[in-house]
Amino acid sequence: MATQPARVRAIPEGYHTVTPHLVVRGAGRAIEFYKKAFGAQERGRMPGPGGLLMHAELKIGDSVVMLCDEFPQMERWVAPDSLKGTTTALHLYVEDADVVFARAVAAGAKVSMPLMDAFWGDRYGKLTDPFGHEWSVATHMHDYTPEEVQKNAEAFFAQLPKPPE
Repeated sequence: MATQPARVRAIPEGYHTVTPHLVVRGAGRAIEFYKKAFGAQERGRMPGPGGLLMHAELKIGDSVVMLCDEFPQMERWVAPDSLKGTTTALHLYVEDADVVFARAVAAGAKVSMPLMDAFWGDRYGKLTDPFGHEWSVATHMHDYTPEEVQKNAEAFFAQLPKPPE
């Protein structure tokens, strides 16, 4: 197994162990949306063939998000539009979920779950961006014990309609 020279960091400065990498149709437009919706700062772009973006990096809060344009010829680099949905959600912890949620909706996100005071202690809601990716936005409001979360969850689910049999 190769080892890194002492002067090179295995995890580059400014990155965390897990870094999301989004594939979108229209990466340039997506960058502008993420700037408006989530206050993203662009760290750089690498153009690809035909005017597509091969790689770009944004910073949202203290985290890096990578993205690129869809490259269907590479089989796995397809956007949610090609999949007719997405299998993941990105979770943002922010100082004021109401402000960020409203800003994202104003920028073009669709509400998939309205903001609520969630039983686990967060002010929480979900959005779908114009490129098909799901985002949850939250501000942590209460530190509940596991027992309190369980009790709150039971109360929450008890008030939901029963599923059809």
